[in-house]
Amino acid sequence: MKIRSLTLFDNPGYPIRQECLSLAEIFIEQVKGIFKQSGYEIQTIRYATPPFPLFLHELKNDRVLSYAEELEHSLKSLGFDYLSLGPAIPSYPDSYALIPDLIQSTESTFCAGLMTDPERGISLQSVRFCGDIIHKLAPQKSDGFANLFFAALGNVPPGSPFFPAAYHQGDKPVFSIAVEGADLAVKSFSAASSFQEARDRLVSKIEQHGKKLNRLSQELEENSRTSFTGIDFSLAPFPQTDLSIGTALESLGVKPLGDHGSLAAAAFLASTIDQADFPRTGFSGLFFPLLEDAILADRAANGHLVLKDLLLFSAVCGTGLDTIPLPGDISSDQLSAILFDLAALSTRLNKPLTARLMPIPGKKAGDPTNFDFPFFENSKILEVQSNQLTNLFSGDGYLDLNPRR
Repeated sequence: MKIRSLTLFDNPGYPIRQECLSLAEIFIEQVKGIFKQSGYEIQTIRYATPPFPLFLHELKNDRVLSYAEELEHSLKSLGFDYLSLGPAIPSYPDSYALIPDLIQSTESTFCAGLMTDPERGISLQSVRFCGDIIHKLAPQKSDGFANLFFAALGNVPPGSPFFPAAYHQGDKPVFSIAVEGADLAVKSFSAASSFQEARDRLVSKIEQHGKKLNRLSQELEENSRTSFTGIDFSLAPFPQTDLSIGTALESLGVKPLGDHGSLAAAAFLASTIDQADFPRTGFSGLFFPLLEDAILADRAANGHLVLKDLLLFSAVCGTGLDTIPLPGDISSDQLSAILFDLAALSTRLNKPLTARLMPIPGKKAGDPTNFDFPFFENSKILEVQSNQLTNLFSGDGYLDLNPRR
């Protein structure tokens, strides 16, 4: 198991406050010192702000862009790998239109767009705004890679260490940990002779790592003037078969993933994570990032796993639709229809879900992808069954879906 991300959450303010940069520098130094002999590889150290409209709304667009460039540069010089400026939010509708320019003008800055409001439900306008963002980001790079830096959020609270969903809330700096732990599930399930043994093995492994990470985090908390909020044990994969959520699920007895029985396997793994005792934050569920998982990518390439399957799995466990390759000619209206389903699922089930959709310019359904990125496994472009929403679904108001009791 590796640490995918160790994320510091703070409000750098405008103009950027020197005390925040000083704290960030101390944080980096303490992370490197405390975790050096821990046995854990830290893949990235990240920084997340509050939703950018909340503290930059008085600035003109060009000043917001220069601020993002300045903050990214300052954090990179300290040793941070990535920055999240948080989501555009329904109460500031003009904030969504700025995101394509924010991502284009920076190198390692993530953004998001909230589609839901905790009091009012789904913002139909924000759903369409997010579809527009994905559509505009797609041609920024020939391989559609710009959409890696954006996610549409449904019912996602602050504090998740996984990007692009990460954003801060409150006045005090905090940090949390995201793990790359699909191998824990693979090892636990592949040798088990019963469901109970599989569950006990994985719970034990999660709790062992949870205790160790908690001890390290408490030391970091004491030495960095920050507060530890928890671990997101969503067991993120890496594109190798032995580090694949797909491998873990198929070892339970359903193969290929995507056939009937897959939903039950996903539900079992998610419920097992729920039973583990550790300081939790974020999703702590189950990722199905298609392009980051060797088995998911292969099953999708061979037609066993389709877009609706991944959305269906989110009903029992997951974190939504992540790194999904789509046809390059998909319209913003078609994208919005997919996002509307995800927003409805997150609202009705009262759970956080995200969508990171990646239309690939010049590609159509069934074409192979050709990414050259160490965190991606190539697959094929998924077919999309969606059209422009009309009638009541085309309005600008809110759809309030009371969460199921």
